[in-house]
This record gives sequence, C-alpha cells and structure tokens, in this order.
Amino acid sequence: MGFEINKLVVAVLVTVLLIFGISKISDIIFKVNESGIVAYKVEVPTGTESGTKAESDVDLSSFLALGDIVYGEKIFKKCAACHSINKDGKNKIGVKLYNVVGRVSGAISDYKYSNALISYNKTWTFEELNGFLIKPAAWIKGNKMGFAGLKNDKDRASVILYLNQNSDNPQPLP
Repeated sequence: MGFEINKLVVAVLVTVLLIFGISKISDIIFKVNESGIVAYKVEVPTGTESGTKAESDVDLSSFLALGDIVYGEKIFKKCAACHSINKDGKNKIGVKLYNVVGRVSGAISDYKYSNALISYNKTWTFEELNGFLIKPAAWIKGNKMGFAGLKNDKDRASVILYLNQNSDNPQPLP
C-alpha cells in the first residue's frame, strides 16, 4: 500500500514540474516584449473623429435612393414606442418627431432634452439624421436616447424619408 502512495505522489510531482518546466521553456523560446500596452494602435484619418462622424460620409442621393417611405413607416414602429410622428402629436418618453428634418436639435420648448442634445445645437439634416440613427450614443455622447441604432442602410434611409415626409415643409431630396 505504501508503494502505491509513493507512485501517486511522484506522478503528481512530475506533472507539476512538467507543467512549470514547459511554461518556463516556452517563455525562453517565445520571448514576449511586455511594454504594458494591451491594444493595437489604429490610425484614424485626419479630419474625422474615431468612427462616428466618418460613418456618415456617404453620397446622400445614392443613400436615400435605397429608402422607401412605406417601408420607413413600418420601421418607424420601433420608434413609435417613444416618439410621436403626428402633426398634433404629443411628446412621449422621446420628443415628437413631426417637422424634425430641418429643425435645430433641442428646439422643442415643452420637452426636457439632455444637456448633450441642447448643447449639440445643429440642424437635423439628412446627414445628421443618418449619423445619429447609426448609433445615437456614439453620435452625440451623453444623450439620453437608449436606442442601439439602425445598422441597415435601407432601414435608416427609409426612416429618414418617412420623417421628412411627416413635415409641414419637407426638405428637398439631394
């Protein structure tokens, strides 16, 4: 019985030494330069911010040609839980979106906007809406809109066309 215990102890010790030995040998063979940096540097083209504004650099007429107003109405149902689109609609959790294309951000007086949207102070053009709808949190940092965004180009173009149509004065398409 004692001989069997000795074999078991030796087997455990040899296994532990083998694991540590392989680890040390691999450190010698594969020298790792530990500089403390845990990421790759990604070069961003000059004149753009990292990944947000550059995503909207598209040919607007080609982009909007992907859209369809009727399809945009269907996609807008995702938005309708928080936003109204009717001319005499009320603000919900989100601001009413009738006449949004061409309106300055933070312009509805009876809605409590986030400070980020108030200070953004830009007009909701086709370009701005496209960038915002890709990922609202990345386009305007600090806004309260908890929507992941519309990644599909046709969905975004269709919603933008639908928003533009729901206006007293629709903007001319490029």
